[in-house]
Amino acid sequence: MDIVAEKTSFSEKFRAYIVFTKFRLSALVVVSALTGYLFVGGSSGYEITLLLVGGLLVTAASNGSNQIWERDLDKLMKRTEKRPIPQGKMTVNEGYAVVVFCLVVGTAMLYMINLYSALLGLFAYVSYVFMYTPLKRITPWAVFVGAIPGAIPPMLGAIAYTGEFGMIPGVLFFVQFTWQFPHFWAIAWVAYDDYKAAGFSLLPSKEGKSKNSAYQIVVYSLALIPFSLLPWLMGITGTVSLIIAGALGAGFFFYAFRLLLTCDDKDAKKLMFASFIYLPIIQFVYVFDSVDDVILKYLAP
Repeated sequence: MDIVAEKTSFSEKFRAYIVFTKFRLSALVVVSALTGYLFVGGSSGYEITLLLVGGLLVTAASNGSNQIWERDLDKLMKRTEKRPIPQGKMTVNEGYAVVVFCLVVGTAMLYMINLYSALLGLFAYVSYVFMYTPLKRITPWAVFVGAIPGAIPPMLGAIAYTGEFGMIPGVLFFVQFTWQFPHFWAIAWVAYDDYKAAGFSLLPSKEGKSKNSAYQIVVYSLALIPFSLLPWLMGITGTVSLIIAGALGAGFFFYAFRLLLTCDDKDAKKLMFASFIYLPIIQFVYVFDSVDDVILKYLAP
């Protein structure tokens, strides 16, 4: 009986750590970093391992720090009330220990790739935790601030291989930066009541779930179409990316426009799920349709 109890306790603690670090979300983030690395020609299994594990740990530290910071607010929202700290499955000090471990080890692993990778990882952590997180209760501009660390992964992945900033990492950053607005506003629309209970006002309009908010979602969704075609316009990717990126952008815009017409939560949820599908597909399309000779030209000193 004692052995079973210990196993159960360990299992519960493991699940608490998974929730605390938002493991699934962290994994999606590092996939984005991987596409940036592969896009510019990276192929080292050693560097990929450092990038994936290091990026996963730094992202986990960011998510954990967010939960420590907002532990009292999490109790007020249905979507977060079952997180480990509000549920008493993890102490705050324990959370700090997990965050410090993940941040130190993750940053060290990124540093083993190159200095810029480590600095970008640290910048993403600091801006997410100490800028975006407190701003969420102050101003909707928090979304703009949060979009910056949120768009770093593909740029970090590219720089992990190139070791320097440049046009291609910048384009990858810009595409993901633009995508974040309709993506997060769709989430904020769906979770509006929960966010409001905790004092968060994250939709772009003061009226909340309104035509004005939906209109701004449409504008950014429309802007995403030409921005997503930048790699093709620069000659970095081929015709396949033109077709698929154009089709994905049109579909994404369709869901945003439907939300504008109805202002219905169901359409906001469809847009939210469309955003989850859109990003990894388009990033891997960039990878598989890249033009190596042109990329080398952009990367040449």
